[in-house]
Amino acid sequence: MSAKRVLINATLVLGLLLAAYLLYKVFSRYSIDEITRSIAAIPMSRLLSGLGFAALSYLCLTGFDWMGLRYAGKPLSYPKAAIASFTGLSIGHNLGVAALSSGAVRYRYYARWGLSAEEVAKVILFCGVTVGIGLSVLAGLALLINPSDAANLLAMSTDGLFMLGLACLAIPAAYVLLAATVRAPLRLWKWSFEMPRLGLAIGQVVIGTLNFVFVAACLHQMLAAQGDVGFVQTATAFVLANIAILVTHVPGGLGVLEATVSHVLPGAASIGALVAFRVIYFIVPLLIGIPVFAISELVLRKRGKAASEDRGGQPSDAQAQLL
Repeated sequence: MSAKRVLINATLVLGLLLAAYLLYKVFSRYSIDEITRSIAAIPMSRLLSGLGFAALSYLCLTGFDWMGLRYAGKPLSYPKAAIASFTGLSIGHNLGVAALSSGAVRYRYYARWGLSAEEVAKVILFCGVTVGIGLSVLAGLALLINPSDAANLLAMSTDGLFMLGLACLAIPAAYVLLAATVRAPLRLWKWSFEMPRLGLAIGQVVIGTLNFVFVAACLHQMLAAQGDVGFVQTATAFVLANIAILVTHVPGGLGVLEATVSHVLPGAASIGALVAFRVIYFIVPLLIGIPVFAISELVLRKRGKAASEDRGGQPSDAQAQLL
């Protein structure tokens, strides 16, 4: 086993151990009965609103892929982009390291629709940058509007948080400026990449920000059902939780999200609200995405087998790669 593989496996194991510890810290204070009663206390209207905001977030995520395909020079119809995006991310969000886990699922779809490995990598890179831009915008706004809650976790002064907020907002501004002025490939260490067209860059800022606004709104619906918490406070806690998730690489942010939100909003983050949010935003899409992916794989294998029989039992190179 190579040293790189050992390092990856060790990171995953440490991530799982950290997730287990954080889940224990969050849930050990409650009995199963308390958790059940806390979830049952959430009004149905709040649950439905949360589902609606989660659906809007995944709708935005399908837009990431739709734009990314245009950036890669391989535009596909929206339904194709949507099924690859939703299936990949519904699985990737739960496994962690979404760029790799969801990227593997996306490759299964995009390769059969004519994209090369390099073109799929461009789509995944575009989507990853869009996620970073959206998180940067929401983080900047949250730090400028609500520095007090962020100070509890980051242990920074108000002036320091103000400067950090401005820096977060400067990132998407600089990105759009580069897209408007730079056409030659940019080099970052040993990698070279091209900036998207200005229209796509602006789309990344808008739809990337809306995605995180909708996820924060989903979380807010759950928290507000049992506590006095505003949307801006929820958005601040959600941004900080996402930063912690990116740092720890815990699969699906399991335990990290719950622990961070509980720390930032100790009076509002009921255990039922946190469990309901994870079910709505992570588990429900996963229960849809896995069957969709399984059915698509069965259809692909059936078609590949039929095509192979028509040619006398020898699959084509492309089909052999996919199968």
